[in-house]
Amino acid sequence: MKILSLLLLTIIIGTSCSSQKANDMTATQMEYSAVSRGFYKKIIVENKTVSVINGKNTEPVKTKISDAKWKQIETEFLKIDVEKIPTLKAPTEKRFYDGAAIGNLKVIQNQKTYETQGFDNGYPPKEIEKLVNLLVDFTKE
Repeated sequence: MKILSLLLLTIIIGTSCSSQKANDMTATQMEYSAVSRGFYKKIIVENKTVSVINGKNTEPVKTKISDAKWKQIETEFLKIDVEKIPTLKAPTEKRFYDGAAIGNLKVIQNQKTYETQGFDNGYPPKEIEKLVNLLVDFTKE
């Protein structure tokens, strides 16, 4: 009987932790921006909604994110250690000579902000590459 109750308690604790991570995702804001001379793009994802801004003085275009797309974003986000985001290294350096816009990923979670160092738009650090590509896909729709 003790083994059964211990097993049941372990399952309950395990499921509550995974649902807590999912709840954290609804309170998480992700912001991707790409900026250079003459180019401005900002994508803000929060609670199954995306806002896309294409140009400095343009209004954001807001749309709902489908459940399937949200699940993809959630899956990729949960693979990332947000504490390490500020230390990620860019794989290329085209932005140093105007060869690419400066990309940046900012995550706001639990009232803390985690922001990458600048990287070349289109060439994010491999640790966040899949997530950034999912966010950038919203500008193609």
